[in-house]
Amino acid sequence: MSHDDDYVDYATSEPGTRTRFAEGDNDARYGAPRRGGRVSPSRAMVTVVGVVVLLIAAIAFANRGGNTQDDDPDTAANPDTSTQPTAPTGDTPAKTATNGIPTGFPHSAEGAQSAAANYAVALGGDQMFTPEGRHELVDALYTPESAEKTKAGMDAAYSEDLLANLGLDAEGEPPSGMTFISRTVPIGTTVKAYEDGAATVAVWYTGLIGLAGPDSDVPVRTTWHTWTFELQWSDGDWKIAADSQKRGPAPVPGDVPAATDEQIEDAVEQFGGFTYAR
Repeated sequence: MSHDDDYVDYATSEPGTRTRFAEGDNDARYGAPRRGGRVSPSRAMVTVVGVVVLLIAAIAFANRGGNTQDDDPDTAANPDTSTQPTAPTGDTPAKTATNGIPTGFPHSAEGAQSAAANYAVALGGDQMFTPEGRHELVDALYTPESAEKTKAGMDAAYSEDLLANLGLDAEGEPPSGMTFISRTVPIGTTVKAYEDGAATVAVWYTGLIGLAGPDSDVPVRTTWHTWTFELQWSDGDWKIAADSQKRGPAPVPGDVPAATDEQIEDAVEQFGGFTYAR
């Protein structure tokens, strides 16, 4: 099996699949844009007024529908586990930060979702690939009861073989002149179960993983997973008692040509991440 085929996913240690994209701008297949005809001033004015009316209606509808949980006190205590739109409520998602990780989330179903999304970002970052950084994250995010066994399990999962398949040395460092990229981007969250002291929250996310640099054998690619967290309210915050992942759901790849390693490296350095809120 070639090295390209023997690619291991950073979070699950499972073989992954690289998709190669065709080169070129596929938008050209639609041909040159059609030249529009002349529009009378009166017709143009009617069009502008119509667009303005639609915008006003859309804004009013968004403001009306964005705070359904605030309008119904029972919803926060007994959240509907069916599909919910991912939208911020206006509440501060986190009051403090620990080692740059948002902490101090509200003691509510929405607070649990915010915590899960931000914990997925932290645990999907490049800090996880060094022993010291990995242990700091686990101590900060997991319950004291689960932290020690979690660190032991993660140390075994982030083995030298896994790191080597990602182009890293035994300490999780990339070769000279290379930039290792690992970033998690939550798409949405949903509450599977909730009670006052415990919550089960699933986070659907996409991720970036790979080495950017000259002649990289592990180009940066995207992954799609669902990360489920079993959270407990502990010491004034949501902490992870257990977690698991599964692949997908993954959309059909688009027809956008893949960027160069240099472009990906520049983008990751220039565009910072977010604190996520439900």
